[in-house]
Amino acid sequence: MIPIVHHADYVALAPARSGYQWNKNGLVRDLLIDSGARLAWHTPEPMPRAWLEAAHEPEYVAEVIEARVPPAKERRIGFPVTPLVARRAQAVPGGTWLAALLALDHGYAANTAGGSHHALAATGAGYCVFNDLACAAIRLVEEGVVGRVLIVDCDVHQGDGTASLTAGRHDIATYSIHADKNFPARKARSTLDVALPDGVEDAEYLATLESTLAPMIDGFAPDLILYQAGVDPFAGDRLGRLSLTLDGLAERERLIARLARSRSLPVASALGGGYGHDATEVAQRHVASILTLGAAMLGDTALGPIPVARGTV
Repeated sequence: MIPIVHHADYVALAPARSGYQWNKNGLVRDLLIDSGARLAWHTPEPMPRAWLEAAHEPEYVAEVIEARVPPAKERRIGFPVTPLVARRAQAVPGGTWLAALLALDHGYAANTAGGSHHALAATGAGYCVFNDLACAAIRLVEEGVVGRVLIVDCDVHQGDGTASLTAGRHDIATYSIHADKNFPARKARSTLDVALPDGVEDAEYLATLESTLAPMIDGFAPDLILYQAGVDPFAGDRLGRLSLTLDGLAERERLIARLARSRSLPVASALGGGYGHDATEVAQRHVASILTLGAAMLGDTALGPIPVARGTV
C-alpha cells in the first residue's frame, strides 16, 4: 500500500481575489480514491506553533494563525489569509511531517498538499503561506529523528524560501532544478541550483537531473529525501517555461525513485506546483506523480486495486 497523508482542511473554500486553484487538493484525493490503487490514508495533526516558529518569525506565525496578515503580505502570497486558510496553513506542514515519518517506516509516503517552497521567514509568497518543507526538515533533525535531510525540489520555480530558511545548516541540504527565467525574479542560493533555459525537453532534463543530483546525494549522504514533486515543468503548464511531456514527468519520478532505492533512502513527497485552466487535468498530473513514485519505491504490488470507502477520507 502507498501511505497517503490528507486532511479535510486541505480543501478550504477559495478566498476572494485568489488565483490559486483551491479545488486541486480535493480533486487529487478523489482521483486517488478512484484510481483503485492500494492506498493507506493517514490524517495529520496541525503543526504546533513552536515548530512553525523554528522556521518562521514568531510575529508572522501569529499573523497567520490569527488571520490578521497585513494586506502587503497577502498580496505577496496571492490570496487573503482567512481563518479557513489559516487552518489549512497549519495542517499542511503537519502533513509533510507525517509523510516523512511514514516514509521512514515504509520507504515512501505522499502528502496530498504542500511543497510550499516560496514562503520566507517573515512572509509568505507565490501561493505559499508556511514552508512545510523547511518546517518538517528542521523538526526532523532537531528531534533527532534523522541526522541529515536532503530537500529535492523539481518544481519549475526555484525553491527560494526553502533555501533561505535552511541556509547555513550542516544537517539540511537543498537541491533545486528549475527554469532560470521563471519566478522568483530574485533567486536565493540553494546548496545546489540547476538553472535551465526555457524549453528544455525530456531527454536533456532527465540527463541533467541525474548527472547533478546523484553526486549530491552521495556527497551529502542524507537519511531521508523530502521531495517537492511539482508537475509544472510540463510543457502545457500555465506557469511553466520548460517542455516536459507527461511521459517525461513519469520518467523523472522513476529516476528519483531509482536514485533513492539504490541508496536505501526513504522518500516523502509533497505536491508542489501545477497550474492550468482545467483543474482536473492538473490534479491528474499530481496523481500520476504519486502513483508512479509509489510503484517505483514500493513495487508494482502497491497499485493493486482494493475497495476504498469515499466517506472515510
